[in-house]
Formats: sequence, C-alpha cells, structure tokens
Amino acid sequence: MRRTSAPGSTGPVDAMATPAVPRDEDLAEAIAHLNRLLPLQERQRALAPPLCELHRAVLRSFAAAGVPLTRDQVAAWPGIGDMDAALQRLADDDLVVLSPDRREIAGAYPFTVEPRVHRVTVNGLIVHAMCALDALSVAPLFGVATHIDSRCHLTQRPVAIDMQAACILTAQPVDPWVGIHWQATGGSAAQSLCLEMVFLYDRETARAWQQQDPEQTSLFNLADAVAFGAAFFRPLLA
Repeated sequence: MRRTSAPGSTGPVDAMATPAVPRDEDLAEAIAHLNRLLPLQERQRALAPPLCELHRAVLRSFAAAGVPLTRDQVAAWPGIGDMDAALQRLADDDLVVLSPDRREIAGAYPFTVEPRVHRVTVNGLIVHAMCALDALSVAPLFGVATHIDSRCHLTQRPVAIDMQAACILTAQPVDPWVGIHWQATGGSAAQSLCLEMVFLYDRETARAWQQQDPEQTSLFNLADAVAFGAAFFRPLLA
C-alpha cells in the first residue's frame, strides 16, 4: 500500500484511508519547500530599494485597482533608471510576469491578468489569482475582505470562499481542500507549479486526486492552506 505525507513529515499517513492533515512541522516544511522552488522573498530582498518598492507597488496596484502598474507609472517610479531593464530584472527573478511583447506587467504572484479559474473579488474588483493557494493569500496579504470563486480541479464542481484577512467566513462546500503537485518551476512558476496548486471539493475528492501521484503531492485543509499562503506572501509587503 502506498503511503504519503506532506513534505518533511516524519510520520507517513495511509493515503488510502484519509488525506493527511499537515501538522505544524509539516506545514513549516511545505512553506520552506515552496520557498526553495519559488524564493520570492529572497529575490525581492536582493533588489535595489527602488526596485523592491516598485515590486510592492505592483502588488498593491492589483489589490487596489484590479490591474498592475502601467508602463507610464513604472517609468515615473523614482530611482529605477531604465524602465525596460527594470521590468526585465523583475521578470528574470520571476517576481513579475511580462506580456508576450515584454512591455507590460501581466502578473505578480499572487495575481495575474490572464483569465484563470480562480477569481477573487477584492475592494469591489474581480482579479485573477495564479493558483488556489494564491487565491487564499490575497485577504491575509492585504488584511481585506475577499470572495473567491473557483472550482474543484478533479470534479469541476464550484468552490466559493469568503474571507476577512486570515479568517475564513464561509466556504461552499464546507470542507474544500488544497492540493499541490510539487514540481520545478522551469523559470516561471506561473506556467508550471501554479497550474498544479488546486482546489479539491472535499476529503474524498482530495484522496482520489492524491492517488494519481502520492509521492509528489501534498494536501492541506482550508485553514492550513490559508496559513500557508499568508506565511509565504506576507513578507513581500513587510
């Protein structure tokens, strides 16, 4: 019988019986593992201060206006020098995703202008999140209320969640899970790892999903997924 657990777990869980509920140490290792695959905080810290603040402004623009900063806004940002070089540096670090012509910002984790299954209503605006974990991270990142509309990756049944900061107010269904199929980012997590961080309708669905690749997957109940996302993203605005 195959056994699995969250990354770093010392106690295997019978995946045929029930999805593993991460313990505190499992959650900490999962956060560390994601930081190894996508070290956003480390890369942001390595930026010159004007670029670091520009990245933070891009995140705030998505939450406040529903869109990233425009080229004119980037060009007017103090201290960045060559605008296209600045955008390219952020893109090279995978801190932002650029449009196909490399001229505009098209995304910055947790947000994207690309229509995706995860829609987040924040400040009265609808934005798209890169993945399920990203969708859950918007409310705690900015300390705001959000409504998430998404769907189960396996069954396509709708998932809807209301949050206030890091608090879950309502969820439909009542027990959705988040699954992560761990993989290297290939230079852009937006088109690789993010596509494999998904909502799952309930415990039974989560168990069925994990059986597809039990050695490379982790499951998180909703509360743990919110804590995971908050811990990963909050340092970017600290």
